[in-house]
Amino acid sequence: MVVRIAILDDYQEVALTTADWSSIASQVEIDVFTDTLSDENSLAKRLEPYEIICAMRERTKFLPSLLDRLPNLRLIATTGRVNRGIDADYAKKKGILVSGTGNGGNATVEHIWTLIMSVARSIVVEHLNIRIGNPRWQTVVPMGLAGSTLGLIGVGRLGSATAKIAKVFGMRVIGWSPNLTPERAEAQGVEYIASKRELLGQSDIVSLHLVLSESTTKIINAADLNSMKTSAFLINTSRGPLIDEQSLVKALKNKEIAGAGLDVYEQEPLSLDHPLRFLDNVTLSPHNGYVNQSNYKVFWTDTVENIRGYLEGKPCSLLE
Repeated sequence: MVVRIAILDDYQEVALTTADWSSIASQVEIDVFTDTLSDENSLAKRLEPYEIICAMRERTKFLPSLLDRLPNLRLIATTGRVNRGIDADYAKKKGILVSGTGNGGNATVEHIWTLIMSVARSIVVEHLNIRIGNPRWQTVVPMGLAGSTLGLIGVGRLGSATAKIAKVFGMRVIGWSPNLTPERAEAQGVEYIASKRELLGQSDIVSLHLVLSESTTKIINAADLNSMKTSAFLINTSRGPLIDEQSLVKALKNKEIAGAGLDVYEQEPLSLDHPLRFLDNVTLSPHNGYVNQSNYKVFWTDTVENIRGYLEGKPCSLLE
């Protein structure tokens, strides 16, 4: 009997070409979906026939209410080692396996610095000026990174890697998070700051590196944005809901901060009429901080192996 597989949210249509699926091709029937459905009724109707679902990171959420409506589902093969969009405990109770993959390279750190450099040097603004034929050859004086202050909210794996690069540019690096201690900050070569507001007030660039949880949701609110320098930039490559998005839009419109570089949003994909799309002091990317060729190769090669293990009765790389 052929096993039906759904590959979800393959925006770039690369899942089937990035890895070799030939080892399982005779045993499966694969459907690829390039769009994201947020309505649970539509999603449940689409996914009901499938025994295996391949999830690209957290683009589609698998909450108990959805899992209850997928009677044929036996394996969720997600990319990455962690997927907080899947209620793995509930899936386990229902006899649904959840497997994960490795990662390839340092795509997110590279993207963090792509956004920092883009906003600091106004790359997008000047690019568009040239493209539209603005007669003014130069319109913006870029921020110099040397001697400026990078404030890290979260100094874990990505935050500490970001700090190392900042030192190369001669930046002062300060850090705060709800759980950061002076000792941990010192071990990462980061100057410890005792309060969030103090860090925001001192920073020329603020970059978020926190896990999204109930306690960190909207950890940057209107009052926090008001604490930042009017010349400062905010970078978010972690999770959209860490920031009160409505307050951020207001702060950007009113030039309360100089600008922002964003890779993540409260709702993804970003709606076509979202106000962030129409602001001239924000640089946007479509949540592709983790996306690059080497990462995708590992993601999809491991996914094929995880599916093969399941088909052979030897499930592997299961998430706890």
